[in-house]
Amino acid sequence: MAPDPGRQEAFAGQMIDTLNKGALAMLVSLGHQTGLLDTMAGLEPAGSAAIAERAGLDERYVREWLGGMVVGGIVEYEPGTGTYALPAEHAACLTTAAGLDDLASMAPYIGLMGEVEQRVLACFREGGGVPYSAYPRFQALQARETARVYDTALLDTIVPIVPGLAERLGEGMDALDVGTGQGRAPAVLAGAFPRSRFHGVDRSEDGIAEARREAERRALDNVRYTVGDASALTGSYDLVTAFDVIHDLARPAEALTAIAAALRPGGTFLMGDIAASSNLEENIGHPFGPLLFGFSVFYCMTTSLSAGGAGLGTVWGEQTARRMLAEAGFQEVDVRSVEGDPVNVYYTATVVSGG
Repeated sequence: MAPDPGRQEAFAGQMIDTLNKGALAMLVSLGHQTGLLDTMAGLEPAGSAAIAERAGLDERYVREWLGGMVVGGIVEYEPGTGTYALPAEHAACLTTAAGLDDLASMAPYIGLMGEVEQRVLACFREGGGVPYSAYPRFQALQARETARVYDTALLDTIVPIVPGLAERLGEGMDALDVGTGQGRAPAVLAGAFPRSRFHGVDRSEDGIAEARREAERRALDNVRYTVGDASALTGSYDLVTAFDVIHDLARPAEALTAIAAALRPGGTFLMGDIAASSNLEENIGHPFGPLLFGFSVFYCMTTSLSAGGAGLGTVWGEQTARRMLAEAGFQEVDVRSVEGDPVNVYYTATVVSGG
């Protein structure tokens, strides 16, 4: 069947826009990582030399970057004076001062995908997956991204999801953070609730080493970190948390079962994970849909498959999460969204009895 000329032309326009936006995302990533976006937010309209000098960068590269940002509609340019400006409305979405609204902080993940593209391509032909070790930048990127959420919303927005949790933490309880990465969540909680005891576990030795350094820097004596497997937990806890980790695991079902066994009677499991549906058709129109599926192909699914795991990827969604939580022995599962975190939803669950 011959293509409809109108639909073909419209789709060609969509593809051109996609290619342009892909390149623009990389330019935004550079602006975020070099501090150019933050620099411009604090400047009056200025030339490329002045912007480069203020940012401590090479002028020629800055000038070419500015050109791409101008034609991409992010930076404004006045040809009469040769000056560039970042509008306040754009800065409110692109700078570190924007806090949880800083979307530029997500752009470096696009570059991360490109770094492993050829290895993922080989997996399409040969199966298997790309191992976690192939992503040396991932944990640092993830630590910076999640720190924005934890520093801003963990105490005031996420903890209050569980009724009475703040009060119990204030009185003193034992808490475990699974897949803790560089340990930001336990560190924030330990600083706020000195009577409680916090433990973070992660398979990354580098992540745990950084978590320990940060705890020492903050002089926290009520938090400890261990290199370990989420499916082989030891000890018992009143609270277990797992933020943006379960769907990545090679053995998510075993991890959930281990978490359920580690909870004391009356304990709570608080899990943050991707805000998506297990049904593909329900993800059409998701504001971060392509990004979630792209990141699954280039990281979440493939790292799990590399370890012979389930490779859940975006198959994991509320329906799958609820089913797996029930199979692990959890009950009374509640799901909520929190303001400022459009990518995740938060599950709270309890078990009949703990380990």
